[in-house]
Amino acid sequence: MVQQVLINDDDYYVPDANQLVTENDTPVDNFASAKQQRLLVSSLYSSLQSQTFLAEANVGIYYTDLQPPIVPDVFLSFDVQVPENWWEKQNRCYMVWRFGKPPEVVLEIVSNKEGDELGKKLQIYEHMRASYYIVYDPNQQLREKVLRVYELRGTRYFETSENWLEQVGLGVTSWEGEFEGRQDHWLRWCYQDGNVLLTGDERAEQERQRAEQERQRAEQAEQRTQLLADRLRAMGVDPDTL
Repeated sequence: MVQQVLINDDDYYVPDANQLVTENDTPVDNFASAKQQRLLVSSLYSSLQSQTFLAEANVGIYYTDLQPPIVPDVFLSFDVQVPENWWEKQNRCYMVWRFGKPPEVVLEIVSNKEGDELGKKLQIYEHMRASYYIVYDPNQQLREKVLRVYELRGTRYFETSENWLEQVGLGVTSWEGEFEGRQDHWLRWCYQDGNVLLTGDERAEQERQRAEQERQRAEQAEQRTQLLADRLRAMGVDPDTL
């Protein structure tokens, strides 16, 4: 068991962070999963700038001192922030007792049949009391479903057919398009109307297109003005005197 440290005079204990493994430097991901994780995390930070939250990929979560951390592919936790000194041992990963709450959403991307996403991991996230557990299985390694959403009701997870996560005001949806130069099917966050949360690059492209449309409208207006002036001159009328 991890050594306990007493805080102030209360009967409240937290594990000694110096004895916890916060990172092990072992690369385990594949290209597709890594890019999917970046899409999910980056779109949150580019689209929810007015909200306080923490979203990360492949960062460990300690939910109890009695077990090693679990490392979801992506997690999302609202109303929390990374501490200022994130290099301190106790601030390097998500320790539930320090943040005061589990993440609202945890997500696993299935790349093989060894991850036990519907077994042990489901039980851990259920015990952790994450509000939603999402299993994204793009290659249908775990039978026919590509997407499974579990919602915590009381102390148990129940699979739901709803892709809208009511408690966090976000949804998930399948989307076909290009991300970081790769055309594919992706899992994305969405609003209730179905529109996806944009990445920074998508927002920049959207602004570029808007600016180009404004330029074209201004150019067309100038052409119409010039055409009118030419017609007036042909009629013997000086447009500058009007």
